[in-house]
Amino acid sequence: MKNLILSDVTKYVEENIETFHLKRIKSLDNLKLSKILKRKNPYLFKAKNTLTSETIIKGLVDSHISSNEETIFGDWLEGLAIFINEKVYKGWKSGIKGVDLEFDNKNIRYVVNIKSGPNWGNSSQISKMVEDFKTAKRTLRTSNSDLIITSVNGCCYGIDNLPDKGDY
Repeated sequence: MKNLILSDVTKYVEENIETFHLKRIKSLDNLKLSKILKRKNPYLFKAKNTLTSETIIKGLVDSHISSNEETIFGDWLEGLAIFINEKVYKGWKSGIKGVDLEFDNKNIRYVVNIKSGPNWGNSSQISKMVEDFKTAKRTLRTSNSDLIITSVNGCCYGIDNLPDKGDY
């Protein structure tokens, strides 16, 4: 394990944060009212007593921006996490479906699914992640049956008071 040089992280952020902002702008440039209206539940507007077109449009745009920013920033954080892991553990962007990062430490191969925070998905999404981890283990063991593999749901922020979930 190598020490992390914070100036390297600062440089990475300075060189890559623009990508986050450009993707946000592109998302708004491509925003079409007709597409958003097809994805939204019209009964929700009535239940919320949303009666004017201005309120409906503002709610739609705010919802789109919030959801989209979380996705874009999550992708950006994934890149940052891989960059930092590469500097410290010589990790790499995984080529295995459903795995974002791989690295070796003390004779253990870690396969990591990078998420922004600990409350990122519903039970179906978590089940999918567990299945992806199992598939990754089978894939990696075809070339090295003695490989010790640990699956990690790597969260960039937040605290999970029960981090060991058994399968990951």
